[in-house]
Amino acid sequence: MVLPVADVRSNARGQIAHAAEVLGRSKARVAVFTAVYRGKRKIKSVDDIAASTGLSRIRVLQEGLKLASNDVVEQLRVAGWTAYRKYPFYAANKAKVLRLVRSQQALTQFRSKPEPTATPQLVKIKLRVAPPKTRLLTVDDIDNFTKVREVQVLVGTYTRIPEKVFKRGIVRILRETGHFQDWGGESNDLYTTRVHLEGRRVAAAFAFKGPGTTGILTPGKMGKHGNQIQRLFRIPAEVYIVQHWGQISEDVTEQLHTFAVARSATGGERICYGVIDGDDSTRLVLAYPDAFKK
Repeated sequence: MVLPVADVRSNARGQIAHAAEVLGRSKARVAVFTAVYRGKRKIKSVDDIAASTGLSRIRVLQEGLKLASNDVVEQLRVAGWTAYRKYPFYAANKAKVLRLVRSQQALTQFRSKPEPTATPQLVKIKLRVAPPKTRLLTVDDIDNFTKVREVQVLVGTYTRIPEKVFKRGIVRILRETGHFQDWGGESNDLYTTRVHLEGRRVAAAFAFKGPGTTGILTPGKMGKHGNQIQRLFRIPAEVYIVQHWGQISEDVTEQLHTFAVARSATGGERICYGVIDGDDSTRLVLAYPDAFKK
């Protein structure tokens, strides 16, 4: 892709001073700027910045808008999320910008030095964007669940078991020794690094919907505000799984895919996702009866 880009700021010194003046004395704005330009990741979501700065999402959005409006960061949407992308120039000159922010005298002296005359010009930049890498998994694809491949059931013929019992069974199969306490604000029901996929050990986040959730599982039934999948993807992992004792709507799978694409696009790694419906849940119970004993 070829994009024409005009340099709206006069030169390097002018750009640095411009950013320092935009940041000004606002501690919150400085915190957002620092969070965007910290580390190697080029794109940071509002949630990422809020978590690292301690600011509310609203405050991050307010300060992010001021930075983007003044061309200090680039604001964009990734799978429905507001996010900010760093500019390479400011990534390389972040320390200079912050030094001028801390000292008004230093900024004045920096501004007073003569600047070369700038000649506006049009440049062409080629951007090579790697496509997101995602994979839809089934219960048969996970190495820890190999025995399930030998089990088939008649569709819809199963007896639901409590969420606590099913989760404990998965924990036993994975040989996970951690303690996982349920609470209302959790991002996931089980987070583990003991899932094996294609011979590799990977991090995985599971969301279990117990028998209390009836009918076809839709995104609206996932969490008080229907945002359980979004919260699930706040956890850094390579595999994301939703389990339900019943049919799972294709809308759930589509939402999993959307967030998987967004995480892969921002981080560059492959992201896998999948669902375990009532039939596959039963196959697991039959394949590993000892693990699911009450």
